[in-house]
Amino acid sequence: MQVHVVGAGSWGTALTLVLARNGLDVRIIGRDEDTLASLRACRENLRYLPGFLLPKDVEVGSWDDLAEPAEMTVIAVPTAAVSEVLDDLKSPGRIVIASKGLTNQGDGLLTDLLEEKCPGVEVAALSGPNLALELARGIPTVAVAASTNATTAERVRDAFMSRTYRVYVSDDIRGVELAGALKNVLAIGAGMGDGLGFGDNTKGALLARGLNEMARLGMKMGARLDTFMGIAGVGDLFATASSKLSRNYRVGYALGQGRSLNAALEEVGQVAEGVPTSEQARRLALKYEVPMPVHEVLWRVITGEYEARAAVQALMERTPTREGVTPS
Repeated sequence: MQVHVVGAGSWGTALTLVLARNGLDVRIIGRDEDTLASLRACRENLRYLPGFLLPKDVEVGSWDDLAEPAEMTVIAVPTAAVSEVLDDLKSPGRIVIASKGLTNQGDGLLTDLLEEKCPGVEVAALSGPNLALELARGIPTVAVAASTNATTAERVRDAFMSRTYRVYVSDDIRGVELAGALKNVLAIGAGMGDGLGFGDNTKGALLARGLNEMARLGMKMGARLDTFMGIAGVGDLFATASSKLSRNYRVGYALGQGRSLNAALEEVGQVAEGVPTSEQARRLALKYEVPMPVHEVLWRVITGEYEARAAVQALMERTPTREGVTPS
């Protein structure tokens, strides 16, 4: 199978390694010339994922190769760049969305954007607790390949499945996408709590209430509750919100220590999807009339309206309410 992986950052490189180790014919495509030069010259992504050599059969392509045909195209670029990728694709085969973020249009889902720009193309979303460095190392983990077409989901599963990467299938593509995006906002909150010097109780409380909000919004948007309790929800949330390998966690940690957003992003050095996603989460909460106080205060911290400590206090002083998925 000829596979194009679009995105030569740490995530795209890790997915390339998984596919190549499975014996597939893989071409990694990027835009940054320094990164591509490094991949061609020494078979290593020195900037984003050092320490791992690409198998010799992996081809390092350029942006122009998006026009070349492939049986499967894996999109692993920042969400803001997905629209441009779709515009440049000519014969992508089935498309796998591995980016985890929301657009500022409609329901914000990348698969909605894909169906608009590439009508009739088979599409799946790949998500789960998949920190790039651990995936590249072959440390055991799982993922879910979601598609409304069962055959598409199974083919994506078969392409990625290995002894250390167990892939499940789902037909709840909206839930898988939404969970993968929103968990990045909560990971910022988890890092922020640690940066403030709070403990595990605080983190557990924030993640539990934040997950409740994710699930309530998802169900209002037609997703299933069990998706948020599974790999793309709880699984990805736990990994991203508890690991210093997570960009979003590190941004939150810096904010908790009093640094500005710009300073935090500069320190991380790569895109932290939770930052733009926080605004889209707020937009969707208003659109669907779903109270999401945890996401709301995190958005206010990210925009500079609240200081981190004041945001936590604002949550603690909310009007008492009942526990459960339905109430706020």
